Amino acid sequence: MTVDLQIGNARGIVLLLLWLCALQHSAQAQGDSQKSGTMSVNTGAARAAVLDEKRRPITAGGFVSSGPHVFDDVAARAGLSSWRHRMGTPEKKYILETLGSGVALLDYDNDGWLDIYLVNGSTYEAMAGKAAPPQAALFHNNHDGTFTDVTAKAGVGNGRWGIGVVAADYDNDGWPDLFVSNYGENRLFHNNHDGTFTDVAKAAGVELGNLSTGATWGDYDGDGRLDLFVPGYVHYDLQHPPPAAGSAAAEGRCNFRGVNVMCGPRGLKGEPDHLFHNNGNGTFTDVSVKAGVSDQKAAYYGLASLFVDVNNDGRLDLLVADDSTPNYLYINKGDGTFEDASFASGYALNESGRETASMGIAAGDMLHNGLIDLFNTTFSDDYKPLYRNDGDGNFTDVSYQYGIAEPTIPFLGWGTGFFDYDNDGWLDLMSVNGHVYPAVDETNWGTSWKQRLLLFHNNAGKLSVVPPVEGSGLAKVASARGMAYGDLFNDGHIDVVVNNMDEGPSLFRNVSDTVNHWIEFKMIGGSKSPRDAMGTTVYLTANGFTQRQDVISGGSYASSSDPRLHFGLGKSTTIAKIEIHWPSGLIEVVKQPGMDGIFKVTEGKGTVIKHMR
Repeated sequence: MTVDLQIGNARGIVLLLLWLCALQHSAQAQGDSQKSGTMSVNTGAARAAVLDEKRRPITAGGFVSSGPHVFDDVAARAGLSSWRHRMGTPEKKYILETLGSGVALLDYDNDGWLDIYLVNGSTYEAMAGKAAPPQAALFHNNHDGTFTDVTAKAGVGNGRWGIGVVAADYDNDGWPDLFVSNYGENRLFHNNHDGTFTDVAKAAGVELGNLSTGATWGDYDGDGRLDLFVPGYVHYDLQHPPPAAGSAAAEGRCNFRGVNVMCGPRGLKGEPDHLFHNNGNGTFTDVSVKAGVSDQKAAYYGLASLFVDVNNDGRLDLLVADDSTPNYLYINKGDGTFEDASFASGYALNESGRETASMGIAAGDMLHNGLIDLFNTTFSDDYKPLYRNDGDGNFTDVSYQYGIAEPTIPFLGWGTGFFDYDNDGWLDLMSVNGHVYPAVDETNWGTSWKQRLLLFHNNAGKLSVVPPVEGSGLAKVASARGMAYGDLFNDGHIDVVVNNMDEGPSLFRNVSDTVNHWIEFKMIGGSKSPRDAMGTTVYLTANGFTQRQDVISGGSYASSSDPRLHFGLGKSTTIAKIEIHWPSGLIEVVKQPGMDGIFKVTEGKGTVIKHMR
């Protein structure tokens, strides 16, 4: 690990001290847990309960009778309620049962409308061959507000203990494929162009075999082909699990606030991370060690990852959100390897110099300065850090400065994302939440098993909580996990799909009454870029400021959002400039094609074609 002190002497010294303290603390914590057998998960201190006026935990309360009505949960009338997520037992005695699963939004049949893929978990009976395994679900968009389950026809049921999913066109044939991460062997569903998929994971060399989590696609070496990064969580043995919550063996070892709970992740063996290089012939080569991103020595507990350019050098860097251990930021050196800048950058730890239990990553240019800012969801009793990008890949935790620290402390966050829900030209921030210990409902801690989501409105760089109006989507409580966002109804409003633990999904349709203008782009790469343009950055100038959007895959816990780029334009009817930075290195400026529509942009063509509406 290297530490760059050229970022400013004072800041460099502070970061170095934090790095050394964190390494000592992490090593001591792991050593102590091994000696004493302690397997607690809490990275923050116990906080006072936050209750609403009806004495409910704020995580499942705090509702208001009036205010902005942003989302409605339309899952039932959209046809999604026939499917149900299942994972282990209701008691959640083991960590494997608590992870939940993700969701992907993709246009699998290229009809211009987003479809929905929901990952399912499994049960111990199914894993033992004593019961039929729960199935994942692919819902086809019928273009009329409803969806049809086409899982059986498409052949994407998975039937394994599913965790995450990321969609991308890995073979550049113009059709999106699906990588599903599992406990056990992973799946790579290749799109056959006829509404069906074939699992080619074994032939491609990306099966692995233990506990994989939130993967990400990106062309890290600039050869025009998408590579795959897969984080590992804990090394789990179904036949020899850790002590169960409530058991005598767990007593005194696996505790949260004095309550006997499931064990882990601390005290459990970590699972390595894997970077698979795309060979261009349908196969991948594991280059994790050579590239410097294997996590073999530290064995942190990876839950989410994202390829995105954080230092604006035209190369995709790599972020990894780790549970109860420091986060990773790998800077792409341009020679097939990465530099571990986790501590030097300020991303490894929070403002206090302490690791967090990170679950998901949101990435976006929140401040209109052309730089990617980051937000991590974390465990309850801990604030959720917002990292401002200070340039050159250096970050400062500004959570308290921006007013989002205190409101997030009682919540246990998972899926997250930056998107402009009201089309005013500023990226808002959402996270979905749910606890891992069912026993919290029997305590007075001010948190809950089922929790409502959090939405922060961005008012010209200032964030504020959008109040949960009774009866609206913001007031729904669930034990949520995966979250993906996108324009599901092609109406210029960003909607959200959530995969809820042990129940049906939520489809939060955006019903905000904004009359602001908008524009969306479906990007298509040329011969030297990935076909789905993954890694492309678009800068759009309107209203006197410039917005940035990146084509990404992953980040949000175990999930993959709409690959199309959406820009809110406020009241403006004129776009001053659209500048596109393609993965190939080509920088292209295109003219304004119109307003309030979805447009297709092909690399090198210099024109924009109306795609939808």
